[in-house]
Amino acid sequence: MRAAHPLTAPGQTGCRPAARTAAARYRRPMPVDDPDPRRTQRQRRASSRELILDAAVQGLFEDGYARTTTVAIQTRAGVSRGRLLHHFPSREDLLVATAQHLAHERIEEMRRFVLAATPGPTTGGARVDLATELLWETFQAPYFWAAMELWTAARTDTDLAATLAAAERQLGSAINRVVATMYGPVLSAHPDFPAARDLIFTSMRGVSMTYAVTRRNPRTDPYLTLWKRVLREMLTGPEG
Repeated sequence: MRAAHPLTAPGQTGCRPAARTAAARYRRPMPVDDPDPRRTQRQRRASSRELILDAAVQGLFEDGYARTTTVAIQTRAGVSRGRLLHHFPSREDLLVATAQHLAHERIEEMRRFVLAATPGPTTGGARVDLATELLWETFQAPYFWAAMELWTAARTDTDLAATLAAAERQLGSAINRVVATMYGPVLSAHPDFPAARDLIFTSMRGVSMTYAVTRRNPRTDPYLTLWKRVLREMLTGPEG
């Protein structure tokens, strides 16, 4: 009987649970305003704001930046026009908040990927391979594509660019901690780990963008083999 693949949830052979959860979250129908009188006004406001931001992410993921208008977001969220404008007076305000929301969601989604995985090897080449596969999966998640829609728009929108840059700076250390958890304490303590992490992270982002025009199976991408080999050499030596 074939053993469960380390860093893969037991009993799962296809897309990992965290990946399915991410896709389901941003494809689910959005509920309407909550009429429950037992909830406080602050709770209702917080819930409405979350609905609107999730609807914005869903729109960016499914429809792209250009078609993610305030009207489209309002419809997805199932809130009134007044409720949307109360939280976000303009599309720019909404997109800035969405950028910040996406940055936080990226951290949580990466944590969910780690938590959904079973423990594997603690070090060595096997750990490098498994962690690299796990990291690569996060670049196929809906939040990644929603974020890339904003990144592309930021090229000609200086305000949005400034917001995205600030969010990246604020959450950079949190992202690094999650990636270190993926690779484990031994590999992440290697003096070359920060450079290796940044190299692979940047490369994965770039390769993922090519999937927008060339659809293929990410699990058989030749770059995945290359990333594993590079990280093995950098973190475990030529015999890793």
